[in-house]
Amino acid sequence: MSSAADGVGGPDQNLVPVPVGDHGAWASGMTSVGVVPVGVGSQQLVPDSVCLQRFDSGLGLISPINPMMAAIGLVQPPPAPHDLPVLKEVIHCSSCTLFPQNPNLPPPSTRERPPGCKTVFVGGLPENATEEIIREVFAPCGEISAVRKSKKNFCHIRFLEEFMVDKALYLSGYRMRIGSSTEKKDSGRIHVDFAQARDDLYEWECQQRLLAREERHRRQFHHDCLPPSPPPIVHYSEHEAALLAERLKDDQKFSNATAVLLTWIDRGEVNRRTANHFYSMIQSANSHIRRLMAEKAQHEEEMERAKETFKSALMAILTQFEQITTVFSATTRQKAWDHFSKAQRKNIDMWRKQCEELRDAQSEEIMGIRREEEMDMSEDEEGPPELPNERAWMQENGVQEQASLREENDSLRWQLDAYRNEAELLRREHIRGIRLDDELSPGPEAQVQPLQQKMLSMQQELLILQEKLSSKEAELEQAREEQHFLEKEVLTLREKLLSGAVEGSNGEAPEKVMNGCGLSLYLSRDRRNDVITRGGVASEKEALLLGVISTFLHVHPFGANLEYLWSYVQSLDSKVSTADLERLMRRLPRMFRQELSGVGATLEKRWKFCGFDSLSSA
Repeated sequence: MSSAADGVGGPDQNLVPVPVGDHGAWASGMTSVGVVPVGVGSQQLVPDSVCLQRFDSGLGLISPINPMMAAIGLVQPPPAPHDLPVLKEVIHCSSCTLFPQNPNLPPPSTRERPPGCKTVFVGGLPENATEEIIREVFAPCGEISAVRKSKKNFCHIRFLEEFMVDKALYLSGYRMRIGSSTEKKDSGRIHVDFAQARDDLYEWECQQRLLAREERHRRQFHHDCLPPSPPPIVHYSEHEAALLAERLKDDQKFSNATAVLLTWIDRGEVNRRTANHFYSMIQSANSHIRRLMAEKAQHEEEMERAKETFKSALMAILTQFEQITTVFSATTRQKAWDHFSKAQRKNIDMWRKQCEELRDAQSEEIMGIRREEEMDMSEDEEGPPELPNERAWMQENGVQEQASLREENDSLRWQLDAYRNEAELLRREHIRGIRLDDELSPGPEAQVQPLQQKMLSMQQELLILQEKLSSKEAELEQAREEQHFLEKEVLTLREKLLSGAVEGSNGEAPEKVMNGCGLSLYLSRDRRNDVITRGGVASEKEALLLGVISTFLHVHPFGANLEYLWSYVQSLDSKVSTADLERLMRRLPRMFRQELSGVGATLEKRWKFCGFDSLSSA
């Protein structure tokens, strides 16, 4: 009777009876529904990797599980065919026996699985079931961390891992019978379902936060360690060069276009075939300077207008403050003052003082603006600063004039070369246009005329530049002759100064007549030392400095500019300035020579060591 009530051994069942000790059929039946079967001795019959291959213990989740799998309860499984019923065997324990439910009945339903669920709800327990019996029944499903039993025939079982809950759900629907008793208190149909446990949810949330924190740290580490890759630069071609020339004319795309142009130049794309294209692009970049200067002038005008607006607004505010002060002063007169109460007078007096303080502050601000404007005007009216004595001395000797003439001569020569290049480009474009016009149109005379006019104008400019160049060369020759004459005069003057210094030490009057003019030898000691030491070495420090400069310039056969030389000497002696270096090298023209190198914006002055040349010529 009891076995019939439990759904075991009924006449309508086609199940093959299996002995209790044979666990093979029970293992095959549990494996068919995806749950690890366990034996009486709490030993797994099938490993966990076979039952739940997709479980990742590091993530704390089971993902993804086949929703059609029985005993999971995500989707109700389809009813099994009548000819192939699902086999569930009797489970024998030491203190109780579990009988499966009727296979013709629908499987027990379960609620939605909470995230991180490790706790199951077990209902329908026998009244005489103890905690030891419950642990014995559910121990084969996995290690149990806690069992909370209630007095109303249900309990909560918490496992250590989530996949153990799926094993425990397999026992849902079994009828439990304690021992061999047939009493109602010793039997009951158990129902196993997911439990809503706050501990499981809290642990799952902590695990998710830990994983999210690790992911953020990983992304931040990759972001900090790996710098962003620069945008790719296209390779040079005539088509890309034409597009880049158009982008150089656009203010918004100018920065990216200059980056591409610089990359092409660094890659070595400039050669004889592409030199004209690069020249046109560089010319476009140079024309951008005019746009920048125009933009700067526009912003300066806007700033001036804003200053005027601010100044006029301050004047209007000051005028209104004066009007309010006049009102207060009229109020304090006796004919109106006597009619106010004591509190009103106190308030009016306080308001008047505040208004006067604000008016004084506004007037001081306006006066400060006016003083700044006057200072700016005075700075504009001031002339250029006076030249130092050394530069004046050089101008007297003709060296500065010669250097300026040489610079002007070189600049004119470079302008002449630039005009020649432009004329050659125009001639080539003209020839190319004539060929294209011959192929396309029969009459190219209308297009040739403007080009001829441009060539004529360029030829005229070339003639003018040649005339200027010849005149400057004549002036340069004249300056050189004057320099030689002045050098001779300086040598004779030095000899006379030396002889005058010797006579002055013997007590004679150091005053003589030279070149038809009376020259007084009462010069300052620094001036006389400068005259005596010019052209030679005056101290040991200058000798050491001369050796360092000669070695540095000898290592650099193409010369070096003054700033580069000074930066090297500065590392050896921090007290040396660029003026000292330039003065020393100008005093020794046979050892150091200054030349101009570069074209256009790259023009710079370089010093070279020529001591060996002068030695061989001597």
